[in-house]
Amino acid sequence: MEKVFPPLIETKRLILREVTLEDAGDMFKYLSDTDVVKPMGLDPFETVNDVWDEIKWYESIFEEGSGIRWGITLKNSGKVIGSCGFLNMVSKHHRAEIGYELTKEQWGKGIASEALEAVVMYGYRHFHLERIEALIEPDNLPSQKLVEKQRFRREGLLRHYEYTCGKFDDLYMYSLIKEYFKGISF
Repeated sequence: MEKVFPPLIETKRLILREVTLEDAGDMFKYLSDTDVVKPMGLDPFETVNDVWDEIKWYESIFEEGSGIRWGITLKNSGKVIGSCGFLNMVSKHHRAEIGYELTKEQWGKGIASEALEAVVMYGYRHFHLERIEALIEPDNLPSQKLVEKQRFRREGLLRHYEYTCGKFDDLYMYSLIKEYFKGISF
């Protein structure tokens, strides 16, 4: 049986939807930007083929049940300006890690916050998550402020947690437990 991608998520200004190969050009604009991908532990994408691999990864984590990634679009344009979703989902333990990125042109407009809140709510309602984690580099203050606005709490520093771009990275572990999420009552 083929898995069907979950329904669109609609917010005041956004539609979060499945990305397709036709979105690769829009995605390349931000995934080739060092400022956008550096906090993700990635080198800037060099070709649209790199983006196709990213889209295929989105499909693979969904098919295997370990994650899901929505493309973030503005209602008035339909162009993909970022993504948000879950990875490293462990249904047995009701937890997942959340990740996101957004084109630089949309930074500081509350879009990432709006998308993050919607995806977190979806995770609690539809995946029955109890805990959502965010791993953030210590110098990525905007991302720390973003998750703290959603009531994520910093739990500690994971030293040399990842090896990316030729170096070991420390990451802060943040978590949000379902009962502390402000956007929903259960």
